[in-house]
Amino acid sequence: MPGENLSRDEARERAGLLSVDGYEVQLDLRSAVGETDGEGPRTFRSVTTIRFRATEPGAATFVDLIAPSVNAVTLNGEDLDTAAVFDGTRIALDGLAAENELVVDAQCAYSRTGEGMHRFVDPEDGEVYLYTQYEPADARRVYANFEQPDLKAPYRFSVQAPEGWTVWSNGTGEPADGVWQFAETKPISTYITAIVAGPYHYVTDSYERVFENGTKLEIPLGAMCRKGLAKHFDADDVFLVTKQGLDFFHDHFDYPYPFGKYDQAFVPEYNLGAMENPGCVTFREEFIFRGKVTQASYERRANVILHEMAHMWFGDLVTMQWWDDLWLKESFADFMGTFSMVEATRFTNGWITFANNRKAWAYRADQLPSTHPVTADIRDLEDAKLNFDGITYAKGASVLKQLVAYVGREAFLEGARRYFKRNAYGNTQLGDLLSVLEETSGRDMATWSRAWLQTAGVNSLTPQVTTSADGHITELAVVQEAAESHPTLRPHRVAVGLYRRDGAGGALVRYARAEVDVDGPRTVVDELAGAEAPELVLVNDDDLTYCKIRFDENSLATLREHLGDITDPLARALCWSALWSLTRDGLMPARDFIGLVLRFAGRESDIGVLQMLHTWANSAVTHYAAPEWRAEGSRRLAEGALRELRFAEPASQNQLTWARFFASVASADADLQLLRGLLEGTSKIDGLDVDQELRWSFVNALASTGEADESVIDAELARDDTASGKRHQVRCLAARPSAAVKAQAWAQVVESDALSNALVEATIAGFQQPAQRELTAPYAERYFAAIERVWAERSIQIGMDVVKGLFPSLQDSQGTLDATDAWLTAHEGSAPALRRLVLEARDDLARALRAQACDAAAGI
Repeated sequence: MPGENLSRDEARERAGLLSVDGYEVQLDLRSAVGETDGEGPRTFRSVTTIRFRATEPGAATFVDLIAPSVNAVTLNGEDLDTAAVFDGTRIALDGLAAENELVVDAQCAYSRTGEGMHRFVDPEDGEVYLYTQYEPADARRVYANFEQPDLKAPYRFSVQAPEGWTVWSNGTGEPADGVWQFAETKPISTYITAIVAGPYHYVTDSYERVFENGTKLEIPLGAMCRKGLAKHFDADDVFLVTKQGLDFFHDHFDYPYPFGKYDQAFVPEYNLGAMENPGCVTFREEFIFRGKVTQASYERRANVILHEMAHMWFGDLVTMQWWDDLWLKESFADFMGTFSMVEATRFTNGWITFANNRKAWAYRADQLPSTHPVTADIRDLEDAKLNFDGITYAKGASVLKQLVAYVGREAFLEGARRYFKRNAYGNTQLGDLLSVLEETSGRDMATWSRAWLQTAGVNSLTPQVTTSADGHITELAVVQEAAESHPTLRPHRVAVGLYRRDGAGGALVRYARAEVDVDGPRTVVDELAGAEAPELVLVNDDDLTYCKIRFDENSLATLREHLGDITDPLARALCWSALWSLTRDGLMPARDFIGLVLRFAGRESDIGVLQMLHTWANSAVTHYAAPEWRAEGSRRLAEGALRELRFAEPASQNQLTWARFFASVASADADLQLLRGLLEGTSKIDGLDVDQELRWSFVNALASTGEADESVIDAELARDDTASGKRHQVRCLAARPSAAVKAQAWAQVVESDALSNALVEATIAGFQQPAQRELTAPYAERYFAAIERVWAERSIQIGMDVVKGLFPSLQDSQGTLDATDAWLTAHEGSAPALRRLVLEARDDLARALRAQACDAAAGI
């Protein structure tokens, strides 16, 4: 809707005028069950009372509200003309007093897009579940407010709910005559207020802590999910990680958890991984595992639990003033999530996952035309929505890891402690953090910040080695380069490792290491002069900095033959990541990378790295292999996956991982026959438990190749008639190789808004099948004709899903690139956020074409 956007300038002006003393929000959610009245959206009543002060009596401002209708608006006892003051997104307020009381009585709409008050009906039992999701600015879909992070206030919520329901919010709550009354919160921002309501399955525990001064802290813990998932809910493990995290943060932050209770809700159809609402954290329910999963899945869940917990301090207690400094919470939470997980839980290899997975996200984002500094220029809310990206999260976290190496661990943590105490319940900017870090470290943080936080782009570090006739290093230097578009060379604190094979089993081990400050285009590592000549030089060993690792020719030759012989799992993961970067940059043929995966992935000990290699191999054959070699590459991947599946230890997580990968690449008749046999029980692989989630992987493979029709898919849904099963069914139906199927899927997503956010996502995933390029080719032209209308008419979340998910990336030709350029030229005045998404997709396509040319040249 026009007008939903809010600019930074408007927010600054309003913050200069207003201070908010408190909110009272009354919600009547009884309309969530039963039939609706009329054909309009299903609505609920929301009555909000806001008490606020104005520095300029007589001035005008506005309050935010996105709602179908407003029943009444009263300002300082005077009833306002709702038709005159409410435009669908804002309520205009004129003639403010020094002290004001505003009451807004509205009919707000339940959501099916995961924004605002999301309403979900469980197909398994018909139960209704509600939850809220607001970041960055969707609280205004539930109650009237000043929707910007720097107008913090305490909140009192009261909720009238259907009989038999339980309601949760940020504070503790008790029911009285069907109305849940919640304790007043601490001053917090609108976007982290929360309501969760419904017949959720709820488990409780508690955390206790006695501090050195003798004071005792008790935190009630809760965890909830839909009743249909209760049999799968391992709440004990959730509570274990929660308690370990609370211990860690209390040990290191010297500021007790400030928000009372700690509930964690696992909710359906969630757009994000999780959200840090204080006292009422929400997670996507896919973190409740319905079947067998690998340790990587449990590690990922633990990381997210701790990421959100870090936000209780970085983000909730101390909040960025505007979305420019989003990194002040997300970068820190991303870093602290892994930092605390490695030191406080059983997942001690978390930095390997960080190096191999999270940083890959950052490296991709930092090479897009839309890359931006960690401290970004966020003009409005649409910009903010798109900046929840690999820069703000993973690059920012990587930069903080470099900062810890730069200033020292204790100086970093002491800076955090001072930051919390000085700014508790307030809002901050970049300078507030830098000032405390300068105090604790004695370092020049302004220079460091300009290089790392206020410039964009990723540097590459390449070793240059010269050796003597007797096999010793005469000089080892590190060459630093930057892209022409972002030419900043940065100071890097790095470790340079030297590796060679030992005499016994040929293992590739590190025999020398030196830490050095790389600064400028070329830095000599004096400490390694005279060492025996290496077979492999690994710049950024131990992953201290954020950079693209390159190799000298000798090191690259060693990796081609002995990558699997590297004994240290972090070093091996760094080499894999560097080789993938070479492939994406068109410097290594895709077929060579695929060959390395087929040769060495079976020896990978870290299951998270193995899963990432499978993802990369799929991307390599789909996007980066020469078109004429794709079929051969796919065949080799399928043969290799089946071989490793049969060789894997029965019932191991490696076996499960290779089974999933095999299903994703299977296309030959014999492979599909095996999948069908595993589904029907006529074939067996020793130790492989074909549970319901794995069954859906196999059905999807058969559906996308035309080997499973609608009756087979519907029969599988009958076995798994759940919300999860419905998402799988929708994806499989859209994956079938039929022109009619593709037309129907396109219409359901682009021409209709009947599907929920989760089913939109599933339909798009089914629509885009690498082996069905010819079937989806006609939709390239339709895509460019439709996206501006979709962006204007649909919510930003659905708009993003459609624009990113349906871009014709599989039509990887110069013609598609030209069509993209033509759209960008013709739509220079379109919404900047929309243009950014198309520009990013265009860049991915251009990169794919360059990589394909590299791969084609290798085949000559």
